[in-house]
Amino acid sequence: MNNPQDHFKKVISHAKEYGFVFQSSEVYDGLSAVYDYGQNGVELKKNIRDYWWKAMVQMNTNIVGLDAAIFMHPTTWKASGHVDAFNDPLIDNKDSKKRYRADVLVENYCAKIEQKIEKEVKKAKKRFGNSFDEAEFLATNGRVLGYREKIDATLKRLGKSLGDEDFADVKTLIEELEIVDPVSGSRNWTDVKQFNLMFGTKLGASAESAMDLYLRPETAQGIFVNFLNVQKTGRMKIPFGIAQTGKAFRNEIVARQFIFRMREFEQMEMQFFIKPGTQSMWYDHWKQARLKWHLSLGMGESNYRFHNHEKLAHYADAAADIEFKFPFGFKELEGIHSRTDFDLSQHEKYAGKKLQFFDSEENKNYTPYVLETSIGLDRMFLAVFSNSLQEEALENNSSRTVLKIPSVLAPYKAAVLPLVKKDGLPEIAQTILKDLQWDFNVIYDEKDAVGRRYRRQDAIGTPFCVTVDHQTLEDNTVTLRYRDTMEQIRVEKKELSKIINQEVATKNWLNKL
Repeated sequence: MNNPQDHFKKVISHAKEYGFVFQSSEVYDGLSAVYDYGQNGVELKKNIRDYWWKAMVQMNTNIVGLDAAIFMHPTTWKASGHVDAFNDPLIDNKDSKKRYRADVLVENYCAKIEQKIEKEVKKAKKRFGNSFDEAEFLATNGRVLGYREKIDATLKRLGKSLGDEDFADVKTLIEELEIVDPVSGSRNWTDVKQFNLMFGTKLGASAESAMDLYLRPETAQGIFVNFLNVQKTGRMKIPFGIAQTGKAFRNEIVARQFIFRMREFEQMEMQFFIKPGTQSMWYDHWKQARLKWHLSLGMGESNYRFHNHEKLAHYADAAADIEFKFPFGFKELEGIHSRTDFDLSQHEKYAGKKLQFFDSEENKNYTPYVLETSIGLDRMFLAVFSNSLQEEALENNSSRTVLKIPSVLAPYKAAVLPLVKKDGLPEIAQTILKDLQWDFNVIYDEKDAVGRRYRRQDAIGTPFCVTVDHQTLEDNTVTLRYRDTMEQIRVEKKELSKIINQEVATKNWLNKL
């Protein structure tokens, strides 16, 4: 699975075959860019959410949770700027009749140049062997530097044009780069237009009296309008944060790349309220804190990088993305944004109510600034899943497909398997299962040969298999098999919970922070 495109196809296929992700309404031929999480996917998704929540809320005494409603008063979105400014640049190809995000076309062009850089690195590694210094090569090779200069200049121009709303120049840039329609190969483009991403709906018993509403395009505004509710009832002092996870909805122009860009998705956001003037310090703090959270999962430091925004959102004075190396290249996984006092000030203005904090130490009121961390749960799911899926060659010339999910996130922590369906082995296995269920999500499987059952558990990412055999009847020991190494050891039944917990406990993973 060295080819990224082939690997991504394998990811999509494996996700469906093993009960992680299904196309929504598949029996009716599906709904574009909307997906359902199956029996294994919902467990992985829940574990990612819990891992985030424990790190963000449980381990921080000055951060609390919230669960705001999806429906909000429509003035919320006028105040936030979404009604007027929540747009993507849209471009059509006249020959294929396909519609694209203009900025994504340019970003994909730059991603192809990134792939050229990676090819240069691979060739150099092969040529120089163990003496190869990748960092020095990237910093000194003329061809690589030329590619990097092209990428930087292109993205800088794109950011400026979008920031100035100079859509004519965006089209000119696409033409100058000779970007073709991926479907037809045509360069026959329309002008670039703005497209609002919010889904509209109505609230009311009759069409005449119904109020126009929007499905929320982000979860952050529910936090901002509840700022005083939480601050006063929780007796919170600046700095403090409010975190929440929940569904958001965007009418994406081009939703593609499986669950990376969907029309219905889930966010994990934390808004950190701070004293004006301290935003630079907290911006740096949360950039590093969030990167450490990602690295704690052990998915490879080289798979992450920061990308500073050339074009800032209307509310921000600084912004960066933590990008992850997906099978289709480095893409945004999490955003860290310094939002200034835009949000609370806007809601003050439109609601006509004060949303300020009284600082008893300084004896004055002020509107707090906000530092935001926002991660897409579905994107995090895809990052974990795609990075974990591996095809391994074995010594007997066979291979196995294994999902090396970080064990703290694995849908099931252990599988309990009786060697055969007789001689009292299933009964002992069921006893072990019921004992482990108090502490872990575990699964039972007695169908097929034990080797085939091991492969099934490898494919869904189960860290441990516990096999009950005839020796168990004699000495109360079982075979414990490790997913990643396939090592098998004999352990006493009473030791199982302790061994499994040592490997999967959230404490042992978050301690890496």
